[in-house]
Amino acid sequence: MKEKVYLPRIIDDILPNYLEAFGAVLIVGPKWCGKTTTAMRFAKSDIKMQDVEKSNDYLKLAELAPKRLLAGEPPHLIDEWQMAPVLWDAVRNEVDARGEPGQFILTGSAVPKDDGMHHTGTGRIARIVMHPMSLFESKESNGKISLVNLLNGNIDVNGIESQLDIESLVYAICRGGWPASMGISKQAALLIPQAYIDAVCESDVSRIQEELKNPTRIRAILRSYARNISTLASKTSIRKDVIANDINISETTFFNYITALQRLYIIKDIEAWCPSIRSKTAIRSNTKKGFVDPSLAVAALGLSPDQLLNDMNTLGFMFESLCIRDLRIYSQKLGGEISYYHDRYGLECDAVIHMRDGRYILIEMKLGSREIEEGASHLLKLSTLINDNGLTPPSVCMVLTGGKYAYKREDGVYVIPIGCLRD
Repeated sequence: MKEKVYLPRIIDDILPNYLEAFGAVLIVGPKWCGKTTTAMRFAKSDIKMQDVEKSNDYLKLAELAPKRLLAGEPPHLIDEWQMAPVLWDAVRNEVDARGEPGQFILTGSAVPKDDGMHHTGTGRIARIVMHPMSLFESKESNGKISLVNLLNGNIDVNGIESQLDIESLVYAICRGGWPASMGISKQAALLIPQAYIDAVCESDVSRIQEELKNPTRIRAILRSYARNISTLASKTSIRKDVIANDINISETTFFNYITALQRLYIIKDIEAWCPSIRSKTAIRSNTKKGFVDPSLAVAALGLSPDQLLNDMNTLGFMFESLCIRDLRIYSQKLGGEISYYHDRYGLECDAVIHMRDGRYILIEMKLGSREIEEGASHLLKLSTLINDNGLTPPSVCMVLTGGKYAYKREDGVYVIPIGCLRD
């Protein structure tokens, strides 16, 4: 079988800096997103806690002599460390004892319970979130427009062209950013998010919380969550939707399942931005529902690319989810955090990226060119409201589209195809 070529990840430029600054670095994110492969490129030694032949021995050592698992040339990788949570304190203590940066890399695809963890690791163990691949990392975005350059105002975007047509965009949404899906046939690649959902329902949730072992309930929750992707639907309404589809579930059990899916990095909601420009009662504060990758929502609904292409309403929400995934990745070097704005007067902004240095970007996401005017109007109205209240204005206003050409409007709003964007 032909060996797969490693596709560079944006985190490749981030991890070395963290290893230089901290004794240990924890890479977290959903399984299958490439954490181990990337970590192995920087590690000089490793143990894999899920190794079928060695896992039992590793778990016994973790219980009896955890320090034995820390031996190895640094950076020493401990893959899926959460299988033995006691290793957290062992790593922290060893970092203190050695007094040198870059000693350990930990990876984890589930957030463990706090049992056995006595210290947060602050100052010793830094945390990096890894996502599935962005369109730039999968080489579907040509990367001609850098988010950093947009922020710094030193790029002329006019006439830059995306090669990503609507059919390719829909396929990318359905396939997702899973490294294993790159370089194989489309039919095979589309099986990966389906298999991911199956694994979550059949084993992953119950593995981290034993009493949550009803696959039918998990599928129903994921399906309802997917129906409400990129909306402000409350979790209470999602539970009612699950019940309406003949799956009885108590409120406590429902929220336990939601927590488990969050711990597995499957669902990833967006918080509301609440600047001091409206009264607290005017600004919507529900989280916007989201998945770590749009392909999981598509798979939960059982949709094919053709079906999604024929349902433009659902496609619009999935496109927004794709954009959110990529924006999270592209803004990571600048410490970007994503929120949304929506108030009861109908003024909204699909995403707001806040940088560590105080700059921020207002973004509307519109799949087709007919909606660009509406998106730009929202951005300009919100910008005016912000200015009228004496707050720092946005550094960039941008309509992110599934279209072909980039340009800057006369009103200053950028129109950027997702197929041109990069970090």
